[in-house]
Amino acid sequence: MDNYFKAFEHRLPPEPVPHSISRELLYQYLATCNLTLGIWYLGWRWMFALNYDALWFSLPLAFAESCAFIGSMLFTYNLWRTDDEPIRTPPYRMAECTNDEMDDRPLSVDVFFPSYDEEPELVKLSILDAQKITYPHDVEINIFILDDGRRPEMEAMASAMNVGYITRESNIGFKAGNLRNAIERTSGDFVVICDADTRPFPTILENTLGYFRDPTVAWVQTPQWFFDVPEGERLPEFLSRKLGRWSRFIGRGIEAVYGPVTLGDDPFVNDPQMFYDIIQRRRNGANASFCCGAGSIHRREAVMEAALRAYAEQITKEQDEVEKQIRRLTKESKVDDSISENLRNEILFDTEFTPYKFHVSEDLYTSIVLHSDRERNWRSVMHPRVESKMLSPQDLQTWTVQRFKYSGGSIDIFMNDNPVFRKGLTLKQKLMYGASFWSNLSAIWNIIFLACPIIYFLSSIAPVDAYDVNFYMHFLPFVLTAELAMMVGTWGVDGYKGKTNFLAFFPVNLRALWTVLRGRKISFPTTPKERQTGNFFKLVIPQASVFFLSLFALIFAWSGHMTGLWGDYSFGGLVLNTFWIMNNMFAMWGMMAAAFWQPPTTNKEQEENRSSEELKYGV
Repeated sequence: MDNYFKAFEHRLPPEPVPHSISRELLYQYLATCNLTLGIWYLGWRWMFALNYDALWFSLPLAFAESCAFIGSMLFTYNLWRTDDEPIRTPPYRMAECTNDEMDDRPLSVDVFFPSYDEEPELVKLSILDAQKITYPHDVEINIFILDDGRRPEMEAMASAMNVGYITRESNIGFKAGNLRNAIERTSGDFVVICDADTRPFPTILENTLGYFRDPTVAWVQTPQWFFDVPEGERLPEFLSRKLGRWSRFIGRGIEAVYGPVTLGDDPFVNDPQMFYDIIQRRRNGANASFCCGAGSIHRREAVMEAALRAYAEQITKEQDEVEKQIRRLTKESKVDDSISENLRNEILFDTEFTPYKFHVSEDLYTSIVLHSDRERNWRSVMHPRVESKMLSPQDLQTWTVQRFKYSGGSIDIFMNDNPVFRKGLTLKQKLMYGASFWSNLSAIWNIIFLACPIIYFLSSIAPVDAYDVNFYMHFLPFVLTAELAMMVGTWGVDGYKGKTNFLAFFPVNLRALWTVLRGRKISFPTTPKERQTGNFFKLVIPQASVFFLSLFALIFAWSGHMTGLWGDYSFGGLVLNTFWIMNNMFAMWGMMAAAFWQPPTTNKEQEENRSSEELKYGV
C-alpha cells in the first residue's frame, strides 16, 4: 500500500480559481444573451419549426430541447456570481462560536473515520495525517475509527496509535448509522467527517473553524481532491513509446495545430474541481452549498437540533396519517384525545432517533433538513481551498458503483421528499437544490439527443421543418452564446470533459431512475479503494452500441448523399448532424476507453514482472 502512495506524495492540490469581477460580468452578459436567445429559439421551434409530417420524431426532440433549456436556466442561476465567505481568524474559546459569552472553555473537535472493509494500512495513513493537524490555540482533538467491520486488527491498530475505536453490534443505517452511533458516544463541539481514505492536511481546522464564529454556521464543506488521478502522457511521448522515436515529430505536428494533447489523464473524469470550485462555491450566496460527506466540519449542536426537529416532524407525520385512516374507517370527524395520545406514544416507541438520516445520501439529506430550519436559520459554507486528499476510483466498476449511489440517492430524495416543495427553504435554496435534482433526470432527454442524428442519417427524415437559413439564424446564435457563456463561466476549470462525461453517463443514470421508480432501495456498498481487475466492457455496452451505430449511420448518410443512390438529405442537415453525431461519439469513446484503461507500469513493476517471468520459466 505504501508503494502505491509514494508516486503521488509530491503532488500539490490546485489553487481555487481566482474571482474576477470583469469575467463575472462578462459571464452574466453572455448568459443573459443566451437565455434570451434560447427563449426566442424555443418559441420559434414549437410554433414554426415542427415537422408535422414526422411528429413522432419532431415532438420528442422539441421536448428534449425544452428540458435541457430548463437545466440551462437553473445552471445559469447557479453560476451567476461568486460570493465567497470571508475567512476569519481561528477562534480561541467556545464563547466566540456561540451566543453564550460565559462559555469560556477551549474548543473540542472529534475527527471521525468511518470504515467497513478498508485495509487497516490504508486507514493508518489517514490517521497519521490526522495526528499532524495543528491549531494556533489550545484545542482538544480526538480521533476515532468507526469500525463497522468489527475487526480485531483494526481495534489493535487504534490502540497502538492511541486513537479512539468505536464499533456496534449491527450495521443498521450503514454509514449514517455508523455516524449516529459515534455522535451518541462522543462529545466534541465540532465533528470532522472523513472517509477511510481521507488524509486531512494539518491546516484543516486552522482554516475552517473561523467560519464558526458566526453562531448560525452549521457546517463547512471543503473541496475533495483525488491526488492519485493519472496525469497522462503527452501525444509525442505516447507515439514514441508505441511506434519509435521517429514518430515524435508527428505528435509535435498535431499539437502545433490542435494544442497540447494528453492521453490517459483522468480516464474516469474523477477530478471534482468543476463541482466544488464552480458549482458548490457559487452557492454560498444563496446559502445552498450542501454537505458532501468527506472533508466536512459540523457543529454538533446543529446536527442534534436538526435531528430532533426531523424526529418530531416524522412522529407528527406518521400520527396524522394513522389518524386519517382511523377517521376514514369510523366516519368520525375527530379521533378521541386519549386514543391520539396512546397512538403518539406507540409511534414514539417504534421510531428511532437518528442524527443522520438512514439514506444512501445521508449528507445531502442532512443538508436539506438543516437549511429548512427557519427557527435557527442554519447556514453552510463552501470553503474554496483544498484541505484534504483522497483516492480516486481506479476502474470503471468502482466508478459505476459510486456514480450509481450518487445519482440514485439524489433521485430518491427528489421523488420522495422533494426539497422544492419543502417548507422552510427559501426560493433561492429551492432553485439550487432543484438544479442538482434536475440534472439527475437528464438521461431521459440525453437519450433523445443521442438518437436523433442516428435517426436522421438512417431515414433522411428531419426532426425540424427544414434545415434552412431560417433554422440556422435561430439555432446558431443560441448554441454559440451557450458555448461562450460556459467557457467564461467555468474559466480555469476543464468543463468540456465534464460535459461529455455527463452525456455518456446515461446508462447509469437511467438505471438509478428505474430503480427508484420501482420502489427499490438504493444499496449502500462501500466504494472499493483498490483497483478491481477484470473486463469491464460489459459496463459500456450501451455506449459502445451508440458509438458504432452512430459511425455506421454517419457513413451510410454521406455515402447516400455523395452517390445519390439513397436518402433525401439536405447539405445543411448533413453538416449539422455530422457535428452533432461526432460530439456524441467522442463522449461515448471516452467512456469506452475507460473500460480498458490500465494504470501505467513503472520501471520497478516492469523489473518485477521480468523477474517473475524468468523464475516461471526457470531462467
